[in-house]
Amino acid sequence: MRDVITVLFNDFETRDVFGPIEVLGRVPDQFNPLFCSLAGGIITSTQKVPVMTLPLSDLKSTRFILFIPGGNGARGMVNDEACVAAIRSLARNAEFILTVCTGSILLARAGMLEGKCATSNKRVFAWTKSAPCVNWIKKARWVKDGTISTRSGVSAGIDMALGFVADLFGHPAAQQVSREIEYEWNEDSGYDPFCEVSVNSAQ
Repeated sequence: MRDVITVLFNDFETRDVFGPIEVLGRVPDQFNPLFCSLAGGIITSTQKVPVMTLPLSDLKSTRFILFIPGGNGARGMVNDEACVAAIRSLARNAEFILTVCTGSILLARAGMLEGKCATSNKRVFAWTKSAPCVNWIKKARWVKDGTISTRSGVSAGIDMALGFVADLFGHPAAQQVSREIEYEWNEDSGYDPFCEVSVNSAQ
């Protein structure tokens, strides 16, 4: 059993979080989702969905996956030294790291993507690329580099989470989850019809 430590901040993108958690939650004997934030308490998504979170300081996990979503709130969090330091500390001990959308910029600011390949939401790709020492891949639904997987925007997180399940437990297991949630899984990480979209606003 692995804890899935999901780091939330105000104005996170709802589907960034709950798309992948829906997938991982379909394998309950393997994954235990935990919703956390720097101080704990209620954190609210851009779409006004409230989530009760645990303080990061209360975590006792020894075997865990670090999951960082994106959203409008990520722009402020990249300059929050306490948040970045907490992500760095968790990332150094995580068995796997998953990000969606601009969650990858938070991971990059923590210094955990140096020399690695990664991607992010294409609508803010120019801002994402401001993080140096990362091989940013623009045309990619998701990018896997070792134990770190970064995804493009929003719904791409579901595809990557299914790919993550397939990597750990085999392709049939991921196919079963996709059938259960009635989702047409895009298994090609290089398929990215949104790579030419460019809008200078966080998502």
